Amino acid sequence: MTPDELKALVRTIPDFPKAGIQFRDITTLIGHGPGFAATIEWLVREISGAEAIAGMEARGFIFGAAVAARLELPFIPIRKPGKLPCRVIGVDYELEYGVDRLEMDPQSIAQGQAVAIVDDLLATGGTAAAATELLRNAGGLVTRAAFVIDLPELGGREKLAERSVDVSALMNFAGA
Repeated sequence: MTPDELKALVRTIPDFPKAGIQFRDITTLIGHGPGFAATIEWLVREISGAEAIAGMEARGFIFGAAVAARLELPFIPIRKPGKLPCRVIGVDYELEYGVDRLEMDPQSIAQGQAVAIVDDLLATGGTAAAATELLRNAGGLVTRAAFVIDLPELGGREKLAERSVDVSALMNFAGA
């Protein structure tokens, strides 16, 4: 399937979660078997050279775990606070209206391991930048991130570039 055909599978829901937001809903993409498979194959090609794949809760688990399985690589889940039963390391990061936190098991990554981040959506880049910091704190080398959707006007690509992370996105949508 072409990128335009895949983009057509993403449903746009206006005014969700608040007025003025155009929510890009990937459930229609993952619910389409050939489209989901083509998306995973595109992501696989974009992260060549990775030794592990990291994905952020929750939709990053869908795409990241599928890519990791396809490449027979470890998958590193980046979790919301309080979800892991073991000792964790974490990083707090700024949101538009507050602070959030990401955590991971530091034993899930080897020192110097090349880790690629895979997620569904790149908006402001705050979550991906925090995941990059967390993975690097654990000893990983993060230089690549691949997303299904980029909202370029929100500046996420630039935020990751400032952290020396090369970004690829299968599709772009204008606006928020």
